[in-house]
Amino acid sequence: MYMTLMGTVVIAGIVGYASERSGFTQNGIIPSIIICIGGAFLFYFVRVMFGIGFHSAGMNAIASSIGALIIVPFHWRK
Repeated sequence: MYMTLMGTVVIAGIVGYASERSGFTQNGIIPSIIICIGGAFLFYFVRVMFGIGFHSAGMNAIASSIGALIIVPFHWRK
């Protein structure tokens, strides 16, 4: 369980960094990584509590990171 959580954080960090370097977002590297890790934590705990998500923990981390990058910046921009 703890190794899955650490792997989720690592994958979320990589997705945040890659999305910033590829030009998918323009938040800055550190904010993008923080947004991705927050989304991955949220989705991980939803998966543990309710069993909602993909079968693979890696797919959960990637999907939740991309979802957080799409939702959070657009929610706060006007």
